[in-house]
Amino acid sequence: MVEKAAIMRERPIFPFAAFVDQEPLKQALILLAINPKIGGLLIMGEKGTGKSALVRALADLLPPIKVVKDCPFNDDPDDIVNMCDICRERLEKGESLEYELRKMSVVTLPLSASIDAVVGTLDIEKVLREGLKAFQPGLLARANRQILYIDEVNLLPDHIVDAILDAAALGWNYVEREGVSISHPSRFILVGTMNPEEGELRPQLLDRFAISVKVRGVSNEELRAEIIKRNMEFIQDPISFRERWREEQDALRERIKKAREILSSVEISDEFILLIAELCKTLRVDGHRPDIVIAITAKTIAAYEGRTEVIQDDIVKAARLALGHRTRNLGSLGPPTIAEIDKAFEQAVKKIKKFFRA
Repeated sequence: MVEKAAIMRERPIFPFAAFVDQEPLKQALILLAINPKIGGLLIMGEKGTGKSALVRALADLLPPIKVVKDCPFNDDPDDIVNMCDICRERLEKGESLEYELRKMSVVTLPLSASIDAVVGTLDIEKVLREGLKAFQPGLLARANRQILYIDEVNLLPDHIVDAILDAAALGWNYVEREGVSISHPSRFILVGTMNPEEGELRPQLLDRFAISVKVRGVSNEELRAEIIKRNMEFIQDPISFRERWREEQDALRERIKKAREILSSVEISDEFILLIAELCKTLRVDGHRPDIVIAITAKTIAAYEGRTEVIQDDIVKAARLALGHRTRNLGSLGPPTIAEIDKAFEQAVKKIKKFFRA
């Protein structure tokens, strides 16, 4: 009855567990849900493959979050470190922060958005008198602790993409005008999509996305037929359809919850850290960010599998997600293919094993 009442109030969402195929994309989204610190996900591929529908389904799958009432930044009442100045000051004065449970949501960035609409605006005179209260929040404020979805990120102006990626990396949005600076928490699950046929994303921005997935339409006729059947069933009776997938949804939701709980306990050995470094060196990947992303992602994969120790398979899976969009050899080489990543991984394993035997 609770499920039915919720659907009657809101637009019904196709269950995440009911999506056919697209396993790499589903895994990438789940890993970000477990550990947003991985960074942003870039989905590359053709239209009509269910990218946006899967993102909305992820939000529907995740449990509600505790949010300070009337806080424009969705502050967590139990996390003073990542709290806006207003809520922190209230706590320091001895006030108790009333909170409510709020569903996870998808904040969508329109292509026409201005930089002020994204980062927020401030009236200098009011800010000097009233502080953060005079700040007009933007999309990055609403997206705090939610999912920020950017469709066709390659068509956005570079300065807007830069601002979003900076906030994603720092967990805070900084707005500066005429020597006045205001900041607020802005930690979100970042998902961007692009169709390479409509234009490329410049390498400097491409590299700022932590992981990527290439998606294509399903080619197997039996799977395509199953997609048709499930969508028709959902359109005809979304409540009953969701009820049929409730058990799978609950199991996946519980698995994500348990992974979050053990994530901080997951360990990665020095041998595997060296393996990651050797892999990235072998592929001549630019910079050190990819190495770090692989390590963080591998730990998250281990947590999702219910383990507190990274194994070799976690690293190769993480590498496929973290390296498929990276420039190499100072930009003179394009991103490695899955086959190239796997071959380089095998070479790195052999070299590291010799090193540790020695």
